[in-house]
Amino acid sequence: TLAAKFGIYVAMVGVLIFALGVVTLKNLFHSALCLAAVLIGTAGVYLFFHADFLAAVQILLYVGAVMTVIIFAVMLTEHLAGKTVVQHNHQSIPAFLGLAVFTVIIGSVLLKAPWPVTPAALASQVTVMQLGEALMTTYIFPFEVISVVLIAALIGAVVIAKKDKEVEL
Repeated sequence: TLAAKFGIYVAMVGVLIFALGVVTLKNLFHSALCLAAVLIGTAGVYLFFHADFLAAVQILLYVGAVMTVIIFAVMLTEHLAGKTVVQHNHQSIPAFLGLAVFTVIIGSVLLKAPWPVTPAALASQVTVMQLGEALMTTYIFPFEVISVVLIAALIGAVVIAKKDKEVEL
């Protein structure tokens, strides 16, 4: 319906606005909060497309786990907002030109690529239950390895931040 299309476009515009905040805000903590909003907005877009499992994974893994690690890292590293830290990027023009070239290349590839939609592809649907069973049976080892890596990264960030504080004393 028209209301659903309008809603998804509003969500996409919101994600773009927060994404601009991620790269333009001078305060690193505010940029991290904008990144969290981008990830939540992306989960909302997944919900519009009936990808419930992807939305749940987006919220649990990225917003829940990764953003927690990023926020801890930002808060534990106090000298990121010091006066000696450069707050301006002198490569804005080359970055914009690179973005323009990238956009043209990706746009031409997307427009030229065949997008066949077959009835068999539309009929094959994997349920959230099947994905959950696969994660907890076939892919349980990689799932647990990722959790150990995230915990190790968090502990490493705390240890590094604590060593920096001890050196300053």
